[in-house]
Amino acid sequence: MREENMVRRVWIAGMLSVLFATVCCAADVNGRWEGSISGPNGDMQITFNFKADGAKLTGAVESPNGDIAIEDGKVDGDHISFKTHFGDSEVKHEGTVSGDTIQLKVAGPWGESEMTLKRAKEKKASLSSESYQR
Repeated sequence: MREENMVRRVWIAGMLSVLFATVCCAADVNGRWEGSISGPNGDMQITFNFKADGAKLTGAVESPNGDIAIEDGKVDGDHISFKTHFGDSEVKHEGTVSGDTIQLKVAGPWGESEMTLKRAKEKKASLSSESYQR
């Protein structure tokens, strides 16, 4: 009986350790990420806004025509994946997060390409004229 309790406690402690390690090792993708992608008319700047909630990834891609929602987003450790739609075309994204960099593979109707995203620095709030009043 005493040995069973000991085995049970060790098993529970092991499972909690694995769960804790999985949560702690998930990549921090929250925030604004910027990069560029080569196109027929030259490089185009692109911005992603990510929000991770456990294994679910949501957010949007900023475009000149407005934000494009991220669909079917997933976070698995340092790996992310999601889809976007541009018109009737589905665009698949898969990437690896390493600190403040994401190596992203993109596959769409034009073929495959790769890009590097960098975590954008937070924009500082501009000081209003009221801040300068004495």
